[in-house]
Amino acid sequence: MIEITLPVIVAALASGAVIGLFLGLFGGGGSVLAVPLLLYAVGVTDPHLAIGTSAAAVAAIALVNLRGHSREGRVKWPCAMMFAGAGIVGSLIGSWLALRVPGDWLLFAFAFAMAAIGLSMLRPAAGQGNPDIHITRQMMTRLVPLGLLTGLAAGFFGIGGGFLIVPGLMLATGMTLSHAAASSLVSVAVFGSATALNYGLHGEVDLRLTSLLLLGGAIGGLIGIRLARILAPRVRLARIGFAVLIVTVAAYVGWKAAAALGWTG
Repeated sequence: MIEITLPVIVAALASGAVIGLFLGLFGGGGSVLAVPLLLYAVGVTDPHLAIGTSAAAVAAIALVNLRGHSREGRVKWPCAMMFAGAGIVGSLIGSWLALRVPGDWLLFAFAFAMAAIGLSMLRPAAGQGNPDIHITRQMMTRLVPLGLLTGLAAGFFGIGGGFLIVPGLMLATGMTLSHAAASSLVSVAVFGSATALNYGLHGEVDLRLTSLLLLGGAIGGLIGIRLARILAPRVRLARIGFAVLIVTVAAYVGWKAAAALGWTG
């Protein structure tokens, strides 16, 4: 476990604020920064500990942000709960598999997942969607398999999975982007909790860092939710900038992992 010093506290609080900011602003994507921030900003040395701790923190931060979105009526609860419920099984399987992969190999794979997330955010947003959708049997047949697969990826990489959950919810139900982004936080919280539980049982969660990330994330999340309203007319430009940031960080994580594996000479 890392020693909790003043620089570590400051770095963890700032990292949590960054994660919360992007989760509040985009409803997803921000959680993928948690592992790199813990490793390269906070100073955690064990990739598994970073993934387990980030999963716990992201789940808690998502719950905080979910409250704000719920108050504003943007969460489609029946659809969100169906998607999340199916994904619990996937996240438990994914995290079980990840714990059996060597840390440096896991980070190398994680870099590719990050790059995929960043590139996915460059795609044009889907159509407006229906703001008044209600869950149907046909929707359930799409929500369950999509939730299971998304949970598997989220559990394996220790990410919230919002970048997959948002388009998955839109594809399965036809809801709007804003409703999908808000509703995705239910799954982010559930998948993160299931993953953190699996890692915690193996001693791979630092609750001290989780608490610091949560405190910073609560502040960042409030700012992100407010920015979401302000930047609504320019949300596409903001997503492009964030996507470039994620791809850049992915390249760095991949390079560091490759160096640890002895592939860079």
